[in-house]
Amino acid sequence: MDIQDAYVTTQPSHQNILDLFEGEWSSRLPDELGLVTKPGTAGLFADGRVSWAEEVLGGFSNRNILELGPLEGGHSYMLQRGNASRVVSIESNTRAFLKCLCVKEIFKLDKVEFRLGDFMSYLEDEDSKYDMVFASGVLYHMVDPIKLLHMISKVSDRLFLWTHYYDEEAISSNPELSHKFESASSYEYEGVSYSYYKQSYKEALDWAGFCGGPESVSKWLTRDGILDALKQFGFVDIQISFEEVDHPNGPAFGVCAKK
Repeated sequence: MDIQDAYVTTQPSHQNILDLFEGEWSSRLPDELGLVTKPGTAGLFADGRVSWAEEVLGGFSNRNILELGPLEGGHSYMLQRGNASRVVSIESNTRAFLKCLCVKEIFKLDKVEFRLGDFMSYLEDEDSKYDMVFASGVLYHMVDPIKLLHMISKVSDRLFLWTHYYDEEAISSNPELSHKFESASSYEYEGVSYSYYKQSYKEALDWAGFCGGPESVSKWLTRDGILDALKQFGFVDIQISFEEVDHPNGPAFGVCAKK
């Protein structure tokens, strides 16, 4: 690229900011703004899962919230609109992090602190407590998902989790998904045995807007495995919604858990 191609020659606008990542956006911004994010199909700035979590977990108002994997800041935007007092939002994908900063500028998200780095490393060293952990779309990207749930349980008594999970019938019958998975393996965590299924991202790694994990593979837990882990780590009030066994990207559900 010629360096002069990096200059914008039109009047300053929010659309110019978004066009820095044209073709890489997963999220669609609120329709009333008239701003375009391409391809931008996911309605993460007006997400019913976030509204449900707000209701079940007792609201976001005046809460100190830890958000894991904000992607493009859509849920961060909703947490601030819910009057959270502070949102610490950790993203390890450098391009996703820069998109979050674009969103922070456009929406003036003064309550949100976007941080670039690995939230697993952060949680290992974090001693402070949060009123709530928000973990949407991250568990199934982990190579050690049980450890993540355990570390979350140490920093908060409230958790919102949305994740895909492994279901043998649903995934084996879907040729778009089945070729990505290996057979079941098991491992033990603090005396409890869990089954997991190794998943490979394959061709998804070729997209500049890739929004998976930092490794080329991840480990998917079963539905029961996720719920068993939450109980093992002290969550006793567990509510489930937004369950889609036939989700095109794999079975998924939302979980609100409290101790």
